[in-house]
Amino acid sequence: MNATPPASAPQPASQPVDLLIEPRWIIPVEPADTVLEHHALVVDGGRILALLPTDEADRRFQPRERVRLAEHAVLPGLVNLHTHAAMSLLRGYADDLPLRAWLEDRIWPAEARHVSPAFVRDGSLLACAEMLRGGITCFNDMYFYPRETADSALRLGMRAALGATVIEFPTGYAADAEDYLAKGLAARDELRGEALISFCLAPHAPYTISDKTFERIATLAAQLDLPIHIHLHETRHEIDESLQQYGVRPLERLRRLGLVDPRLIAVHAVHMTADEIALLAEHDVSIAHCPTSSMKLASGIAPVAGMLAAGLRVGLGSDGAASNNRLDVFREMRHAALLAKASSGDATAAGAHQVLRMATLSGAEALGLGAAIGSLIAGKFADLCAVRLDDWLLQPCFDPASHLVYAAGRENVSHVWTEGKLRFCDGKPTTIDQAELLDITRMWHNILCM
Repeated sequence: MNATPPASAPQPASQPVDLLIEPRWIIPVEPADTVLEHHALVVDGGRILALLPTDEADRRFQPRERVRLAEHAVLPGLVNLHTHAAMSLLRGYADDLPLRAWLEDRIWPAEARHVSPAFVRDGSLLACAEMLRGGITCFNDMYFYPRETADSALRLGMRAALGATVIEFPTGYAADAEDYLAKGLAARDELRGEALISFCLAPHAPYTISDKTFERIATLAAQLDLPIHIHLHETRHEIDESLQQYGVRPLERLRRLGLVDPRLIAVHAVHMTADEIALLAEHDVSIAHCPTSSMKLASGIAPVAGMLAAGLRVGLGSDGAASNNRLDVFREMRHAALLAKASSGDATAAGAHQVLRMATLSGAEALGLGAAIGSLIAGKFADLCAVRLDDWLLQPCFDPASHLVYAAGRENVSHVWTEGKLRFCDGKPTTIDQAELLDITRMWHNILCM
C-alpha cells in the first residue's frame, strides 16, 4: 500500500504594497561605496519598505504599481543645499560681473522694483520644475515671501527647507531685521502642518547683519532648534571688510556671537584657513558648497578636499539661477569633484561615491532631515530619482556611480518621486504644464525689460 505523499508547504501570500521599482542598479548611499545590481526598491505608504534582490521582491510582494527600469540607476533624490528659487526669473539678467557689483548695481535694484508675492510664486514654480528635471527632490531656499515659495514647492510635490530671510535694510517685503524675522516665523507657524516643508533661519551674510541681530538669531535657533543658513567667507572683500569694521574675520565674529555650532550651514566657505576648517569640524558645522556660482562670480575655489579630510559635512548647492544660470546638482557634482582634485593636487580627492553623498545625505543631514531622506534604507521616505544610463553617449558603463558624477547629466533623469509619488516622468513634471511655465517666463521677461 502506497503512503500518501506529504502535502506541499503552503506558500506565503504576497504582501500588497504600493510600488515596486526594479532598476539595473541601486546606489543607496548608505552603506557607503555600495552599488546593488538587480535589486528592487519596495515602497509603501510613501516610505521605503525594503531593498532586496529583484527575484525575492517578486516572490514576497504584490505591487499595485511596478516600474521596470532595465538600464537605469536609482539613487536618493538630490538635495540642493543652497538656492534662491525665485531668482530663476533673473536668469542671465546680470552676467559677467563680480559679486558686489552684481549684487549692489544690478540684482538689489531689480529686486527693489519687481519682487512681490507673485514674482516669488512664479519664479519658484519655474525653479521647482527645473530642479525636478534634474533629480532634485529637496531644496534649501533663502528668499523673501517664503509662503509663496512653499505654495510652488507643494504644487510640484517638492520638499523645501525655507529660510526666514533676514537683512538689516528695508525692502518691499519687510522694514527691518525684526520684521523679517517676524514674517518668516509667522510663515513657519502657518505651514507647520505641511510634511514637505521645514524652515531655517537665514541671515543673509555677515556684512548685512548686525551683532544685535545675530545674537537674536542665535537665541531663536537654540529655542526652536532651527538650522542657520548664511553666506560666509564667500569673497576676500567680505573678509577684508570684516577685519576693518570688527577687527576679526567673519567666522570668528560669528563664533564670538554664539552661532558656530551644529546648526550652522555655511554657504560658499571659499576663503577658509586650515585653522578655520578645524574650528568648523570641531563644532560639526555644515558647508553648502556652490562650485559653479563661485567660479562664475570669480569668488574662488573652496578648499573642499581639506574640508572632507577634516571630516566636515559638505553638501552641494546651485545658488540662484541669477548667479549660476542652472539649478543643476549634476553639474555641481562634476565641478565639485574636479575642482577638489585640481586645487589639492590629489586625484583621489572627492571620489564619486563621496560626491554622491554630498549631493544627497550630507545635504539632508545639514537640514536636520537625515533620518527622513538622503539615503535608501528602510523607513525613510521614498524620495528618489532614476537616471537612464543606456544612451550611446554613456557607453560603456563600468561603474554607474562614476557615470553619475562624471558622464551623465540632468538630461538623463527619467523619473523622480517624493514620498513615493511620481513627480517627473517622460521629460516633464507631472503636476504642471510646460506651456504654463513658458507663459510665466514670457510675462516676467517683458516686465523686467521695461
